[in-house]
Amino acid sequence: MKLLKFSRSVLLLCLSSVALTVSAQDKTIQMASTTSTEQSGLFAHLLPKFQAATGITVKVTAVGTGQAIDIAKRGDADVLFVHNQSAEEKFVAEGYSVKRYPVMYNDFVLIGPKADPANVAGNDITAALKKIASVNASFISRGDRSGTHSAELRHWDAAGLKDAQGKGYRACGCGMGPALNMASAMNAYVLSDRATWLNFGNPGDLKIVVSGDKRLFNQYGVMVVNPAKHPHVNAADAQAFVDWITSPKGQSTIAAYKINDESLFFPNADTR
Repeated sequence: MKLLKFSRSVLLLCLSSVALTVSAQDKTIQMASTTSTEQSGLFAHLLPKFQAATGITVKVTAVGTGQAIDIAKRGDADVLFVHNQSAEEKFVAEGYSVKRYPVMYNDFVLIGPKADPANVAGNDITAALKKIASVNASFISRGDRSGTHSAELRHWDAAGLKDAQGKGYRACGCGMGPALNMASAMNAYVLSDRATWLNFGNPGDLKIVVSGDKRLFNQYGVMVVNPAKHPHVNAADAQAFVDWITSPKGQSTIAAYKINDESLFFPNADTR
């Protein structure tokens, strides 16, 4: 009889340990983010450090910003980390999040053939696009409602060339990596975020041909999905991610990520 009591005690202790283990494993958040944060290698550098600091695992769905916002609106993510400020502000205004937090920035660059057949080299993006259209040079557009695609469309519009980008214009409906691969294969021009370009392993005969235009500024923001819209979201752990990435530790971790001693992102969280 005593042996039976002892066995029950051991069983209860084991079950308690299992419950604690499962509880610890449940500290997971779903993130909807843009392809550039993943394909640049930033998340591989950043997320293990966040997990080590908090015990929270982050599972990422990396798609175009427009698709990421749709995922968050459906409540299929706990936190949204993207780069289209006007769309992010609309997301907050519609009640899908309570607050948008700036996190970091880099810039867009125009990639093109080293021979630069459209003669676009310089620091004026609208002038470059006008030249590309005028000679019907090959241009690969992501065409996927991403932050990069939205920026590209703004620049075509500013150049007065909305829906008139020339016969060489092709939309792939794909992420930044595949778009760069297509540009490399076709020796075409393509707009890219600088971080993904620096981490790109298949440059072919391409190089940066336009950079330094202040209109190419690329800001990233992060938002917790509002539990008032979707009560099931893990808002507490999502907020822990926001608090960490905008903290001095998270910001210094972003700043430390470099390729060939070149920074890919520049932290600029508003800590006021």
